[in-house]
Amino acid sequence: MSKTLVLAVLSAAVLAAPLANAQQPAAPSVPEIAGLPAAASTAAASIDSEKIRAHVRFLSLDLLEGRGPGTRGDALAAEYIATQFALAGLVPAGDKGSYFQRVPLYAVHTIEDKTKFSFVGAKGEPVDLAYGTEIVSKDQTGQATATIDAPIVFVGYGIHAPEYNWDDYAGVDVKGKIALIIVNEPPSNDDKFFKGKALTYYGRWTYKYEEAARRGAVGVLVIHRTDLASYPWDVVRNSQAIEKSYLQGDPLAKLQAAAWIQHEVAQKLLTMAGLGDLDQAIEKAGKPGFHAVELPVRLRGHVESRVRRYDSTNVIGRVAGESPTGQAVLYSAHYDHLGIDPDAKGDNIYNGADDNGTGCGILLELARAFAQAGVKPPHDVYFASVTAEEQGLLGSQYLGMHPPVQSGQISLDLNYDAVMPIGIPRSVSLGGAERMDFWPTVQTVAKTFDLALLPDPNPMAGSYYRSDHFSLARVGIPAFSVDQGDLFEGRTPEWGLEQAKDYTAHHYHQPSDEYRADWDFRGNAKLARFGFVLGWLASAQAKTVEWLPGDEFEAPRLASRVQ
Repeated sequence: MSKTLVLAVLSAAVLAAPLANAQQPAAPSVPEIAGLPAAASTAAASIDSEKIRAHVRFLSLDLLEGRGPGTRGDALAAEYIATQFALAGLVPAGDKGSYFQRVPLYAVHTIEDKTKFSFVGAKGEPVDLAYGTEIVSKDQTGQATATIDAPIVFVGYGIHAPEYNWDDYAGVDVKGKIALIIVNEPPSNDDKFFKGKALTYYGRWTYKYEEAARRGAVGVLVIHRTDLASYPWDVVRNSQAIEKSYLQGDPLAKLQAAAWIQHEVAQKLLTMAGLGDLDQAIEKAGKPGFHAVELPVRLRGHVESRVRRYDSTNVIGRVAGESPTGQAVLYSAHYDHLGIDPDAKGDNIYNGADDNGTGCGILLELARAFAQAGVKPPHDVYFASVTAEEQGLLGSQYLGMHPPVQSGQISLDLNYDAVMPIGIPRSVSLGGAERMDFWPTVQTVAKTFDLALLPDPNPMAGSYYRSDHFSLARVGIPAFSVDQGDLFEGRTPEWGLEQAKDYTAHHYHQPSDEYRADWDFRGNAKLARFGFVLGWLASAQAKTVEWLPGDEFEAPRLASRVQ
């Protein structure tokens, strides 16, 4: 980056704070909590909602062009965050004594008007699919062109889960073929069968791609149905309209067609194959006794892609603790968003003010508060603002593979992702925290902060597997995201629920996710203070935080101790 560009970032950083509304009520004191030193309590109380506002405002400016990984806006955001770490006094914890950890990636942008797909039956004319409205796809291999002509195999939910005695691939070979897969997982009310109503990783589309790739498939067609996906088709369409990045060297990024199709399109396919009603097929696929079937229909496609290989960066800083070894605490938040859609008309910048300017603002204020506290934390505290979350948690995946300290020595990761600045919360959503032995402490601290611990309102959405904490959990680190619930001071529970629904329907992954001057960041500050206390207490424990016995992440946690 040129000196001129760096100076532009620094100047904007300095100017951002005075532009914020400085007349918000003073931050309330942090409640008295056993084990929290007075100096730490004072540091937590210093967390300033208007400083968070200033960070969010800058990071979501059009100047940063949506912070797409590997772009000018990405570099600007990373430099801004590193500058804030330096101003706060954090020690660089990236590569070669810098704040930056190189993340090698390649980006694929499907050239929509040159990409064609069709269903070809044994008889009759091919059925062409309209790109964007009926199908979206990426060629994960990183090649400029791909020609596909392969049979389609309906494999239900596309899950191989021995612990649940479930194998959708039993008796069928998908090597060189296209796997037709239902989004989500078999419905269950039994906690011992796919964890009941709570979605496991088996239900995530990323798992569908990975498992099919392991079995040699050349493509996957994920069937979208809004109630099962928990988001509308537009979210899929917008996420695929821009570049999709992959980690260089990822052995599972090898599908020529990593695709989604509309529910109505999948119905056309089953009708061509003589398999009847799609929803009935989905119902049958969720019950024992399902068998995969190869359809008398092929997927024919020509895919053209713009491919670029590039580096992005995670930005990592450290606050030194009294003891430099063991029980480190990590705070994380992704700084990337969707960038610019060159084919869109009108506003084509995905500014990502809420997602995830807010998480970055909270992370930066937490870093400042820890670094400028009058006492050191018991152990080292790391702050990582990661890239390429919107591309499939790639920055945090790389961080999990290359942590700043051995993963077995990291006691806890607290992640912040899209915390709407709409008021002071009286409840929190902490999905996954109940799966670790730190849960009693979480319950105690939440009560002192007047924060009700609400159950996941939509466990089938699988939110635990959709943010960066999951990448840390996969390598064994106890991790969860801190998010607000639906209860807010002075508001009805219905109001909070409506705000969340409106955001999902009209702003999530849309250009309209822009900074608003009337946003109230006091709630972001409250959740930052809450996370500050949780991190301090985790660092102060006599031992590291652990997963409860039998949890799916217990095995990698134990393995991390023998690295």
